[in-house]
Amino acid sequence: MKFSIERAALLKAVSQAQSVVERRNTIPILANVLIEAEGSDVSFRATDLDIEVVDKVGAQVERAGATTVSATMLHEIVRKLPDGALINLTADLAAGRMTVEAGRSNFSLATLPREDFPVMATSEYASNFSADAKVLRRLFDKSKFAISTEETRYYLNGVYMHISDADGGKVLRCVATDGHRLARIDADLPEGAADMPGVIVPRKTVGELRKLLDDDDMKIAVSVSETKIRFATPEITLTSKVIDGTFPDYTRVIPQGNTRKMEVDASDFAAAVDRVATVSSERSRAVKLQLDEDRLVLSVNAPDSGAAEEELVVAYGDERLEIGFNAKYLLEIASQVDRENAVFLFNSSGDPTLMREGNDMSAVYVVMPMRV
Repeated sequence: MKFSIERAALLKAVSQAQSVVERRNTIPILANVLIEAEGSDVSFRATDLDIEVVDKVGAQVERAGATTVSATMLHEIVRKLPDGALINLTADLAAGRMTVEAGRSNFSLATLPREDFPVMATSEYASNFSADAKVLRRLFDKSKFAISTEETRYYLNGVYMHISDADGGKVLRCVATDGHRLARIDADLPEGAADMPGVIVPRKTVGELRKLLDDDDMKIAVSVSETKIRFATPEITLTSKVIDGTFPDYTRVIPQGNTRKMEVDASDFAAAVDRVATVSSERSRAVKLQLDEDRLVLSVNAPDSGAAEEELVVAYGDERLEIGFNAKYLLEIASQVDRENAVFLFNSSGDPTLMREGNDMSAVYVVMPMRV
């Protein structure tokens, strides 16, 4: 195998590959990227047995062939080569080596045979549709902060992507929760997605998928089965197993009767929470909200380190309310707001609080209060 490729194209492909590869694994071949050169394309394939990514790049292929080489090592070499370099890669299968040449730099890397590389079994997908990159980006970006990191509740370690009813019509919905906060994001139902089975997309897959979604004009082909999900652009295909578990009935947690409404500038609110939380103890990070007519007082009282208070002008016309929250949760939720105003709907100091962007119900957040 022998081919020449531009540094920028190679770096993009191997950085995607090496981020899928597990750093600590007992199977040597899983640390490698499978490089296959044929025609005028070279494909780079990496897997951790749960996710597989294939990136196809144009190159000048002199001799077709395939081999596997350390993904991290190749990435580090390419990253350190100068911009605009033309890189020549040559594999000597008999010697089990691959040379990487660019200008006066020359590297020789150990390879493992392609036959040992595990390729994810193909799957029959029950549903195939395409969606705009910016639509998928919004669905996952706005929900992923609420993914649980608790391994014991593994069914919460991802984003639940499914079809749901909203305002009399069907929507494509993403939900994530860790029991303390919840994000529910809706998008118009893409054509052909009506039969999609609900699946829990793992946290790592959500992170890898983000790299495919930067181009607003890109259409992403989505294929879903009971056990796998695949996202594909013309160059990159990301296939992942889904979490084998049942996502809890999240609708019961979303409060319907919260009537105390506070409207506040989202960025002012986030900045004020951040400032007063500076003195809070790292363990609880509790911030108290005191609401009076058109006035919000944020306060923190940490006996060990000090106290802080800040007042904000808000739109609020209900009776006085005192409620406490984890500062980190408030900051994460406030940072999701794209428009100026965040609307908080309270019931009492012990009940979950709802937050949305203005009157937009396509993005709804729930946060549990804490005692302060």
